[in-house]
Amino acid sequence: MYTKEEILKQLKNDILSLKIKPGVILSETVLAEQFQLSRTPLRDVLKQLSLESYIDVYAKRGNFVSYIDLESVEQMIYLRSALEKEIMKDLCSQLSLKDIQELKKILDKQKACARDEEKIDLFLALDDQFHSSMFRLAGREFLWDLIQQSNVHYIRYRKLHMLERGKLLQIWGEHQFMLEHIANKNTEEIDALVRHHLRDDMNSLEFLDRYSDYIKK
Repeated sequence: MYTKEEILKQLKNDILSLKIKPGVILSETVLAEQFQLSRTPLRDVLKQLSLESYIDVYAKRGNFVSYIDLESVEQMIYLRSALEKEIMKDLCSQLSLKDIQELKKILDKQKACARDEEKIDLFLALDDQFHSSMFRLAGREFLWDLIQQSNVHYIRYRKLHMLERGKLLQIWGEHQFMLEHIANKNTEEIDALVRHHLRDDMNSLEFLDRYSDYIKK
């Protein structure tokens, strides 16, 4: 027997990892059998997923995993870009050697799994750890927690990008370059670095065509 909280967490993880793909129907009957839970608490779970944009609910049709909304992704990229530019500039003047070593250790772990396609989820977790650590070291943890609340489309968009051949090493290299600029207190190129890191391939026709089945029309 699963609790509502456990079911909600598992379904969120399965949707974010793309184990459950956009457009898949979440049948109440199937879920009730799978998790051995009655319909009433299960509907509470589905309602919460709907409120957080993990699923779309259509009367008389059912509950469907939401397609990736590129408008939402663009808004999140805009927000993160604005925040991270200022955070990196702040870190240029306040980051200690110990802090630099902390970020470097994360990047060393990320590089170690960048060549292994089976470790994409670990790479993604380390990606989040690198960025969240910068927010924390700049005293902006609240802002990081805030943007995580509306991240369902952006996380899946990132996951798709990481499936591209050579993409993991490219992302690691950009992180390494960003850390070098912070350590050297070089603020002049930070705006361009962050813009490229977060917005690269956003309007790629090849990306849109390859993953059209995942994206909201």
